[in-house]
Amino acid sequence: MSFEVLEQLEARVQSAVDGITLLKMELDELRAQNQQLKEENQHLRNEHQAWQERLRSLLGKMDQMNSEG
Repeated sequence: MSFEVLEQLEARVQSAVDGITLLKMELDELRAQNQQLKEENQHLRNEHQAWQERLRSLLGKMDQMNSEG
């Protein structure tokens, strides 16, 4: 009887180890994806900043033209 209990325990432990291994792999993938999204977010923020600067420049030129005319 105790041998069967040990086999069941071993199977449960192995199942838990397998589950933990899969979760670690998933965590690594999610961390990599998160890093990629952070980099993409920073890139988009930089682009947004550049467009804002361009827009300010154009508006400044338009104001200058209006004040001259």
